[in-house]
Amino acid sequence: MGLIKNGGVIVCPTDTVYGLICDATNKKAVEKMYKVKKRPRNKLFPVFVKDIKMAKKFAKISYEQEKFLKKVWPGAVTVVIEKERSALRIPRYGFIINIIKKINRPLAETSANISGQPPTTKVKEVLKYFKGREYGPDLVLDAGDLKPAKPSRVIDLTSFPPKTLRK
Repeated sequence: MGLIKNGGVIVCPTDTVYGLICDATNKKAVEKMYKVKKRPRNKLFPVFVKDIKMAKKFAKISYEQEKFLKKVWPGAVTVVIEKERSALRIPRYGFIINIIKKINRPLAETSANISGQPPTTKVKEVLKYFKGREYGPDLVLDAGDLKPAKPSRVIDLTSFPPKTLRK
């Protein structure tokens, strides 16, 4: 947990695919994750939160949005709460939730790949993505190959009815 609190970027398993995570409240850590991922700065990282209470610290959530969130969280559903600002998710994965609880901070997250490359559930593919690059993760947690899965579904809650942005 100290590595995350000190601005580290970690590859770890999630409830979907291998992911990159860092302290979402640490600007230097988030900047480093952009470099590791080679992601354009105008594309924000989604954020893992431990519960709706933490989500409300990150975004203004209406009563209607909260009712919807209680139906889909925890799980593989990322929601856009405020346009151009916040996409949040409570994963159904004790390992990630425990990290968030221990550091008591939300985690910026994204799939553990280089932008434009496919996400993966295989640790060897993750290692290939970052091998020999100028910027890489500070730590790779090897949980072996994960069960086949797809990245989370992304739903835009900024309009009604909600729109699915990624299935």
